[in-house]
This record gives sequence, C-alpha cells and structure tokens, in this order.
Amino acid sequence: MPYFDAASALPLHPVARQAFLAAVEDGWADPARPHGAGRRARLLLDAARESAAESVGCRPDELTFTTSGTRALHDGVAGALAGRARAGRHLLVSAVEHSAVLHAAEAHRAAGGTSAEIAVDRGGRVAPEAVAAALDAAPGPTALVCVQSANHEVGTRQPVAEIAEACRAAGVPLLVDAAQSLGWEPVPGDWSLLAASAHKWGGPPGVGLLAVRKGVRFAPRAPGDERESGRAPGFENIPALVAAAASLRAVREDARREADRLSGLVDRIREQVPRLVPDVEVVGDPVRRLPHVVTFSCAYVDGEALLYALDREGFAVSSGSSCTASTLTPSHVLRAMGVLSEGNVRVSLPPGTAAEDVDRFLAVLPGAVAAVRDELAAPAPARDVARAGGESAEVTVDSLGRRCPVPVIELAKAIVRVPVGGVVTVLADDAAASLDIPAWCTMRNQEYLGETALATGDGTAYRVRRTT
Repeated sequence: MPYFDAASALPLHPVARQAFLAAVEDGWADPARPHGAGRRARLLLDAARESAAESVGCRPDELTFTTSGTRALHDGVAGALAGRARAGRHLLVSAVEHSAVLHAAEAHRAAGGTSAEIAVDRGGRVAPEAVAAALDAAPGPTALVCVQSANHEVGTRQPVAEIAEACRAAGVPLLVDAAQSLGWEPVPGDWSLLAASAHKWGGPPGVGLLAVRKGVRFAPRAPGDERESGRAPGFENIPALVAAAASLRAVREDARREADRLSGLVDRIREQVPRLVPDVEVVGDPVRRLPHVVTFSCAYVDGEALLYALDREGFAVSSGSSCTASTLTPSHVLRAMGVLSEGNVRVSLPPGTAAEDVDRFLAVLPGAVAAVRDELAAPAPARDVARAGGESAEVTVDSLGRRCPVPVIELAKAIVRVPVGGVVTVLADDAAASLDIPAWCTMRNQEYLGETALATGDGTAYRVRRTT
C-alpha cells in the first residue's frame, strides 16, 4: 500500500537498522563508567553526537539528545525562557507552529509570562517584517522567538535566515523547529536553538535533538542530572542515538537528488488535483515549500470519510480537517492561513515514491471525493450552479447542531436561491464554520459580510452576499 504520510513518520531507514543492531553489541553499558565496556559505549555516544552535530551545523558540545522531538521543543522553550527570565518574560511564536510549541506557550502563560502569535500570509509564510513588528509591539522585553523551518501541515518553508537576522538585531534568540526539514538540508541563518525528531527522517522513534548555541542563556528546567549536560536526564539509549545520527547522514547524501524528483511529483499533484476534482483549494506556498508535501482541501467533504475512502484504495494520507480530530476544531495552521479546512488532505511522499503510485492516486482521488460528496448530498460543482438564480432577496439556513462540512454544503445550496446581491445567513455552532464559510467565499468569489453571535448564545450567524 502506498504510504503518503511521510511528514508524520517514516519507516526505519536501512542504515538506521544496521547501525542500531551494530550498536547493541557495544552500546549497552553506562557511558559514564571508566571501565572498558563503558568506554566503548562512550565512544559510540560521542561519535553519534559528532555526526549529528555535523548534520545540524553546530558544535558537538552544543547538541543534546532527548527522548523525542516534542521533548526537545518543550525543553528548548522552557530552558531559553528560564535563562532569559531577567531579560524579559514575553514569548513570540508563529501562528502555524507545531502544537508542542503552542503547548509550551500555554505553560509559559500559566506560569505568569506573556506570549503572542505572529500572523502568516495565506500561503502559511511568516514574513521577517512581521517578526520585527511583533518584537517592536511586544508589551515588554521579548525573551524568545519560535519559528519553524518548514510547516508540518502544508510544507511552506520559512525565511529562517532573514528572521534570525531580525531577531539578532533585537538581541532576542530564535528557536527553530527543524523537524520537517532537517532530513533535507541544514537550517540556514544565525539561529540560537534548534529542535528535531529522528522519526521524521527514518531514524528510530523516541530520539530528539536539541541544539543550543554557545552564548545563548539557557537554564534547564528539569531536576538536575549529570547526563547530556544536565539538559536531558536519564540513561542514554545509545543504539537508538547511533541509528538516528547514521540515518540522518544517510538521507542527506541522497537528499538533493531525491528532492528534485519528489518535487516534480508534487508539482504534478498540485497541477492535476484542481483539474480532476471541482471545488478544491490547493494550499501552502507553491514555490517556497518542502519537496515532498502537498496539501489540498475539498469543499463539501467530510475529512475523515475521505481519508477512509483513500485508505480503502490503498493510500495512507493525513488531514487537518476538524472532522478527523477529537476536538472537532479545524487545524490551527489552516485557520491561521484563512484557507478551507473541510475535506483537507495532506500528501507527503516518502523517498523512493514511484511515479506510478502518484498516477494511481490521481486516478482514484476524483471517485473517492465524489463518493463522499454523494453521501452528504453535496451541491453540483461550481461551474454548473453559477448560472442558476433565485427570487428571494434573503435566505436563512439553520445548520445548528450539524458538523462540518454540512454548514458549507447548505450555504452552497442556498446561494443559488437568491439573486446576485441577495444574502444568505447561515446559523451554525460548529467551530469549523468560522473558518470554512469565509474560506468558501474566497474560493467561490462570494462576499463574506461577517458574523454575529446569536442572542440565545448557542451559535453564530454568518452572512454571505451573492456576487456572481
């Protein structure tokens, strides 16, 4: 079955498997002990650190191994904030950061600090000017800025080097979440801290990297421990660390060639999906992006149902739709971008993906989308209904108690019942409606008039004026 969810995790790289098994023989002892077995373990640990540091682009003594990428982010944020507590208590994060960073920001606020989010454009890009403006507008001295190297949901690359320069000019350290990009290339620029996760590049799960540049004020928040410079307490899993470092080096050797090949396949998906499937929005920056990720949203589609339909066809993909989340709220990344979230599909191609598999995906996708739309009694494609017209100047649609994508489906059906200039009011209490109705208006060139809370307090009224 084609696995198109590489941005979530990759299977263990063959080099990682070989390195792990080899390290099991000599990496079981305590590397802090002076006896022979301990010294052999220490040699493996030091070699893994040197190899990983070279791939990251830092000194070995700046690199700490952690138990996960999430742990690296949490420790990196907390340690940098603690180290700079006297300088300031304000934290800036981009609005599209991984949830681990947003959770760290929540913890910081709970502890009495302040934080703010830096807005992104519709492609998911953080502008260096926006970072500089956020630094200037901060309520007090900023202690830390957090920005990804590339987004995990839509693949947009961030201008890290330029953002790092803006942070340097303000005297504020920059933490970069490099989980998605580190397997492809080093992170450019004068960043201060960096976090990554081995399972993103084919290393073993349960291994993270945290790099802290010399000169960056950093105070570990966990109880003191003599291991990993006091930043990651506990006995090191040396075979896993060796495997993580070895696989990172291995994937980097093929990264350029494979990036060019996969980027061509992604371009094909970006071009063909809107032609094959009506009412689709391809999201993310089309140029400044990871080579293997493409994300699109299909109007009038339940995201979970679409994922299951594609799984039955043999394709493993992921989604940021609220329909697939236990919280029933749309992806914060898609919300920050202001794009359609319903029927969202993220395709992330693993190294070695065959062109034939991409062609087959494109062949089965239209049928899968059509089947899900039929189950929901979705409206006809936009090109067919645009010519229709109604006589009622205003129509109200009651979608209270109904989940995505029903409110948008009902809006699309109602818009043809009013003349050009007429207004449709949608009553909805689904959190996704606040994102998907404005996004649908942008996609269909209709005018979004705004929203107001219902007097009963059990929902929101969304108003849309027909323009075509």
